[in-house]
Amino acid sequence: MSSISLEQANILIAAAFAKGGALGLKPLTIAVLDAGGHVIALQRQDGASNHRPQIAIGKANGALALGVSSRQVEELANKRPSFVAALGPICPQGIIPAPGGIILVGADGAPIGAVGVTGDTSDNDEACALAGAAAADLKPQWSGSRLERRP
Repeated sequence: MSSISLEQANILIAAAFAKGGALGLKPLTIAVLDAGGHVIALQRQDGASNHRPQIAIGKANGALALGVSSRQVEELANKRPSFVAALGPICPQGIIPAPGGIILVGADGAPIGAVGVTGDTSDNDEACALAGAAAADLKPQWSGSRLERRP
């Protein structure tokens, strides 16, 4: 597989919303991007705040831009805050250094896109991203997440 289809993106989003519902989370917003950072699908649950779409896109985009999960972007921001802050002007879709953005890879391990989830705690956002990816049969890049198991 070399790309994420709209059908897969919609399955991912539905499953991530279902995971959020099962956990009793706050309203979520989910963005699925292709490997070039273009939005394939974006949905916001009723009651989600107004800038959540930009945050979801920023989590996914940041992961793609730096080649690591947004959890690892957060770790990088803690170690090198000036570097991560300097990325803002060159990344118009944003880089959000908080868990909830994961890279999705094809059979060869190359990135085919990313998902970004926002709305609850960052750990819960990430759990929903991983659940959605699994439901859509999309493989996350190993990110070191406490919530993700190595394949």
